[in-house]
Amino acid sequence: MATDRPAGILFDVDGTLVDTTYLHTVCWWEALRQTDQPVPMATVHRSIGMGADKLLDHLLGPERDRDADQRLRDAHDTLYGEYWERLTPLPGAADLLRACAERGLRVVLATSASEQEVGALRRALGADDVVDTVTSSADAEQSKPAPDILVAALEQSGLDAERVVFVGDSAWDVVAAGKLTIPCVGLTCGGTSRGELAGAGAVAVYDDPAALLAELSDSPLARLG
Repeated sequence: MATDRPAGILFDVDGTLVDTTYLHTVCWWEALRQTDQPVPMATVHRSIGMGADKLLDHLLGPERDRDADQRLRDAHDTLYGEYWERLTPLPGAADLLRACAERGLRVVLATSASEQEVGALRRALGADDVVDTVTSSADAEQSKPAPDILVAALEQSGLDAERVVFVGDSAWDVVAAGKLTIPCVGLTCGGTSRGELAGAGAVAVYDDPAALLAELSDSPLARLG
């Protein structure tokens, strides 16, 4: 049905548009090792997409001694910061954003990365000319799978949940979108399988931004036009 209300695409960034999921995995793994709280890397990977608070709860348990939490966060941030100048966009990421903008859709980076990290991610993407709105961790009280960052993205972009699609790479992205009844398109480039994303409720799954771009006209994103 035609509508005068604006439509847009909310994009997760880490692991969805920029190839960072395994960098975060390694940095959290090393931070945990440094504090004598080793966790298998595969387990860490399955937690990426959550904010630091929920990630540590998930990995170490909510009843843990939290005295080391800030040290863990600082260690992760320091380790991850070493990669900032080498961050690489995933195949087709910038072209996908531009194709969405050309269709008249508002392009929103709905990320809960820190403001400093967001700057590095935007430089890696190189698509600021078509980005309408960008969030950061400062905009959300709770991290995913809570939907706070998506609520902030909607408010800041002037979009309604009924007129957007969210694109993400983790099951936590799909769950967060589902809490607002926003359709979520999943990408497997963050290392989460097609079956896991579909099982979490993704309405469609593609390999990476380039694959979504190649099928854009038949994708859930095209239905917003």
